[in-house]
Amino acid sequence: MAFDGFVVANLVRDLKDKLVGGHVSKISQPEKDEIILTIKNYSQYRLDISAQAALPLVYLTDENKPALPNAPGFTMLLRKHLSSAKIVDIDQPDMERVIRIKLVHYDELGDLKTKWLIVELMGKYSNIIFTDDNFVIIDSIKRISSLVSSVREVLPGRDYFIPKTVDKKDASALNVSEIGAEISGKNCDITKAVYTSFTGFSSLTASEAAYLAGVDATKNVTELTDGDIEAVSEIVKHLTDKMKNGEFEPNIVLKNGEPYEFSCFNLRSLEASGYEKRDYEDISKVLIDFYSMKAATSRISQKSASLRKLVKNAVEREAKKLDLLQNQLKSTEKKDKYKVYGDLLTTYGYSVKPGEKSLTCENFYDNNKEITIPLDETKTAMENAKRYFDRYAKLKRTGTAVTEQIAKTEEELYHLTSVKNALDIATCEGDLDQIRKELADFGYAKKAAAKNGKKERKEKNTTAPLHFLTPEGYEIFVGKNNYQNDELTFKFASANDWWFHAKKIPGSHVVLKDKGEEIPDIVFERAAACAAFYSSGKTGGKVDVDYLKRKDVKKPSGSKPGFVVYYTNYSMTITPSVEGLKETDE
Repeated sequence: MAFDGFVVANLVRDLKDKLVGGHVSKISQPEKDEIILTIKNYSQYRLDISAQAALPLVYLTDENKPALPNAPGFTMLLRKHLSSAKIVDIDQPDMERVIRIKLVHYDELGDLKTKWLIVELMGKYSNIIFTDDNFVIIDSIKRISSLVSSVREVLPGRDYFIPKTVDKKDASALNVSEIGAEISGKNCDITKAVYTSFTGFSSLTASEAAYLAGVDATKNVTELTDGDIEAVSEIVKHLTDKMKNGEFEPNIVLKNGEPYEFSCFNLRSLEASGYEKRDYEDISKVLIDFYSMKAATSRISQKSASLRKLVKNAVEREAKKLDLLQNQLKSTEKKDKYKVYGDLLTTYGYSVKPGEKSLTCENFYDNNKEITIPLDETKTAMENAKRYFDRYAKLKRTGTAVTEQIAKTEEELYHLTSVKNALDIATCEGDLDQIRKELADFGYAKKAAAKNGKKERKEKNTTAPLHFLTPEGYEIFVGKNNYQNDELTFKFASANDWWFHAKKIPGSHVVLKDKGEEIPDIVFERAAACAAFYSSGKTGGKVDVDYLKRKDVKKPSGSKPGFVVYYTNYSMTITPSVEGLKETDE
């Protein structure tokens, strides 16, 4: 994720617009390394500042998190000095991942004093530091002694400074030729050359600069021409100029519907790769949505882990069973040979003398070619014929039984793969509950114990299908699991709605609502691409998708949930995508 100097600059601009001139009305600490400042400035704002090593953040939020039961000493110190303090400035020194909040307040004697609240967003080195007007540290949310860091102590009474562990320059203070001189002295790929030369640049932003300059981001600087270096330098300067002018474009990039990156500039390189982009008006909303989506995805992934393992084991078990059955069926292929042996022995057995171990005769089943039939010398020709007929009959019975078992096993595998696909697109715990119930209903998991000894009632689906709107104003609905697929297709969809499904592979039922008018081809393509996207084939390139009127879709009696049949349909081959579709909760 690109929580770099540019994102911090975007944050600083937004915070200045909303908070400068405001007064601190409340200070709370919901976590040991997180504080929330409530600030009144025409409107009321909550500034959430987190120095968590794994996720350092600063953003404006409407959420009022509960404070720790006993306020820590750092919070009490801030309350002593900053209650009713006025925010007079917010800045970012040298494009560093540092936000400085300048506040003024009256002390016990009525004198006006200046304080600084400094937020360092530097991964495991993140901190919230409180200093006086001369940048002498009063205290910090994390105290760092010389035993922990040889670069800088963060303790009361020490001078505050930003550690310069790497010799980077502020590109916004340089011209194009100076930027080029810094880059050309490196012996590494152009992406690394940019982000190791200038403050504020992350690997993502540096790679984007190379892309915008038309230069291969993985190419070593020594392989680039002077023109390439100049082109990259101009983009670096362009990006820093956009930052200074406040020309930010907050956005989140989604990959396969999940949060992938965020930035304060449009990521043209990712857009060119087909990733979906969502634009925002302010960077705080980007951070809230991005990390909440990440958290939701992570939470669903964790909660579905046991179900995934269960399905994985079941798939492996059925796949092994199928392999054994197919080998067993292969062994029955020689049954016809035994029937031929029996028929030939019945015809030519009169010529077999007692004690002979084989019979050579003409095979009237194969243009009278000569064939040699092995014999049990202790048996007569007719007894040998009967032995071969018995083998034929046994293998035929085995073949019939195994063929039926193979069909059932393939059906089970298809069903389990469809459940795995449902786990991949589950978006909430309600989806997981439906999948868990399906697995229990078909014997793959234990059923939940009935409450108070009462018989379990059949529950309706507790979550809704995915609902999309096309740019042309058409509605598309997507089932997220097999029970939901059945309900969407046979209870929700109307007879004249259009129904889509990936051809011969597990996937969601997709319904395109009919509006009583001719539907444009592009809408059919969007619905088909959506069906391909929510199928097990979405990562394998183009997918064949069948589509037809819903009234022509039938469900065989006694079939598993999500299983349907149809006999007349249209088809198209399309790239899986939900591009252009707007998801809605309505």
